[in-house]
Amino acid sequence: MDLSKFLGLFLIHIALFLSLCFAEDPSVFYNFEVSYITASPLGVPQQVIAINNKFPGPTINSTTNNNVVVNVRNKLDESLLIHWSGIQQRRSSWQDGLPGTNCPIPPKWNWTYQFQVKDQIGSFFYFPSLHFQRAAGGFGGFIINNRDIIPIPFDAPNGDITILIGDWYTRNHTALRKALDAGKDLGMPDGVLINGKGPYRYNDTLVPDGIDYETINVHPGKTYRLRVHNVGISTSLNFRIQSHNLLLAETEGSYTVQQNYTSLDIHVGQSYSFLLTTDQNASSDYYIVASARFVNESQWKRVTGVAILRYSNSKGKAAGPLPDPPQDEYDKTFSMNQARSIRWNVSASGARPNPQGSFRYGSINVTDIFVLRNKPPVTIDGKRRTTLSGVSFVNPATPIRLADQFKLKGVYKLDFPNRPLTGPPKMETSVINGTYRGFMEVILQNNDTKVQTYHLSGYAFFVVGMDYGEWSENSRGTYNKWDGIARSTTQVYPGAWTAILISLDNVGVWNLRTENLDSWYLGQETYIRVVNPEKTNKTEFPMPDNVLYCGALSKRQKPQDISSATSITGSGSKLFVTVLMLASLLLLFR
Repeated sequence: MDLSKFLGLFLIHIALFLSLCFAEDPSVFYNFEVSYITASPLGVPQQVIAINNKFPGPTINSTTNNNVVVNVRNKLDESLLIHWSGIQQRRSSWQDGLPGTNCPIPPKWNWTYQFQVKDQIGSFFYFPSLHFQRAAGGFGGFIINNRDIIPIPFDAPNGDITILIGDWYTRNHTALRKALDAGKDLGMPDGVLINGKGPYRYNDTLVPDGIDYETINVHPGKTYRLRVHNVGISTSLNFRIQSHNLLLAETEGSYTVQQNYTSLDIHVGQSYSFLLTTDQNASSDYYIVASARFVNESQWKRVTGVAILRYSNSKGKAAGPLPDPPQDEYDKTFSMNQARSIRWNVSASGARPNPQGSFRYGSINVTDIFVLRNKPPVTIDGKRRTTLSGVSFVNPATPIRLADQFKLKGVYKLDFPNRPLTGPPKMETSVINGTYRGFMEVILQNNDTKVQTYHLSGYAFFVVGMDYGEWSENSRGTYNKWDGIARSTTQVYPGAWTAILISLDNVGVWNLRTENLDSWYLGQETYIRVVNPEKTNKTEFPMPDNVLYCGALSKRQKPQDISSATSITGSGSKLFVTVLMLASLLLLFR
């Protein structure tokens, strides 16, 4: 056998070996180059954050238990972290992309996230978590599909469409940040974007000419899955499509009892999947609307996103007034009753074959109770701050998880109060001490005048109750202990409370925060620290080899070789293809 034939066969054997190695845990690979570009979504040129020169960024498409590898190159002029909102990062808070767990990626540096979407399905999104950057973009959808062996509780749709909605300012994120640092409110947004684009010109007075708008193209007589995410700053939005029903099917990784809505309130940070059936006539296009909620609508008319649903056989443009929002200006219970109607589909399989409802959360004894109260902003040491239970969180220079790894003292305090403080508010790095395998009840009490949404990393919690007024022990009598929805982000209405239950089975340091970006920036957050006293790799992965160091550990950080850093794609599948190609060439030219 000549040498080239021998080498060709040898390389094919290596390629087959590699394919077996990567077959057990399939991987998906993405390269993110994060940079500024100039865009004019509302007709005003401004600096936005793009990924691979796209605004919004690409949708990550994965399947349950895939390993996701995202190589991030930071081409901004400030540090960066990417947070994967709703991705539970089982056993690996090292990959969560928040300042409590990760040192930031410096400008011109490269860092690779590697995590498994273990036992999850559903609709999520990612965004930059530092420096108010989400107000400039950098966000995109994140899909986790069911494995083929697990049935979904509806017929396979004819298409899968990601829709990102959110309020938007024409000021740069740095200007918005400076306003907050100076103790000012951000004021009314300049508009609402749908997939990074401004409104269709449904009204010549409210919408200037020349704005690029989003068009969703569909075929008649089909069913599409719409994954809708509110990636905005602080505005709750009502989502609706003219003359069409929205059949709710999933929210943030849980299949829901399927119900039709003519419109649904989607609060900041929340994600929903709807099934849209294109069963209307095609005499014209249809409006897709995302409009501001719980505001003076006469003053906020321009804070409305409008896109177009276009049938392939459409005969004309959309015209006339937009479909009406809920007529509940004087009925504050409408939106809450709508939220209560969203229930867990207990008979459907999620990521595993067993029904979602086989986890009987209502029969588990609670081990820890926390009442977390937020109020309007306060002044602490001359600074305008927001608080949770009287504590305004200060992010430490050294991330909490890294401080634990190296047994550093004084980085944070494990003393977050179970009940709101009665004394003056304070600024501290105060963390909740979670009990591993405990079952925690958290009551979120909103004593502010606007809707707050709360997100917890690392978990899906059960939303078991919400009502107006002050929560009391008697409120437990109203809890839904059977089919309360499991999700990672829930709304709390002004002057109201929401109760959630959390099974603390995921070791790590997990962020509990308001998703309202201005309030989050000013300190309305904490972390839950969950430690397994047995210290085993079975419950938490080791610190990654490429961990970044900062704060008290900054001397450990080595300079990054940019020329080699950009090649850390580490792709098993790409390696397999490369080896196979080399083998083929050798055999071809032997």
